[in-house]
Amino acid sequence: MKKIPLLFIYLLIITFSSCEKDDICDASTSTTPKLIIEFYDILNPIVKKNVTNLAVKEINTSSSLVFNGTSKIKIPLKTNLDLTKYSFILNSTDTAIDNEDFLQFNYTRQNLFVSRACGFKTNFTLNPITPFIKTETSTPDGYWIQNVEIITSNITTENEIHVKIYF
Repeated sequence: MKKIPLLFIYLLIITFSSCEKDDICDASTSTTPKLIIEFYDILNPIVKKNVTNLAVKEINTSSSLVFNGTSKIKIPLKTNLDLTKYSFILNSTDTAIDNEDFLQFNYTRQNLFVSRACGFKTNFTLNPITPFIKTETSTPDGYWIQNVEIITSNITTENEIHVKIYF
């Protein structure tokens, strides 16, 4: 009878002593960064401008991100392809005045091993020749995105602005 409790205690010791510090990914660990976009007034390019009911939808997916009353957004890039195409719909809640433009971001990817617990992260470098392609819907209603400026081509953190959009 004494062998069972000792065996149980022995198994518990082995189980808990086999865990290593890196078996849990710390929340502060750097992971795959999102693309940081900041919006500016086209008439006064140094003034940030808030978007109103902006829906950002990755093409060929059903989910979208909605932003309202902010001048800065974060959107993910695909980690399995060298491009991501988004639909940017300004005033998305009102079909009478909504305006849709498309931005395709072109980049290269670098997968980096972070740790056993966190796995890999992907850093991106926007294509130096064509970092983006701007298009409009099949029924043109005028671009609401007037200008796109690349601030940082290397997307390695979320601590800096990567792209400025003027409207």
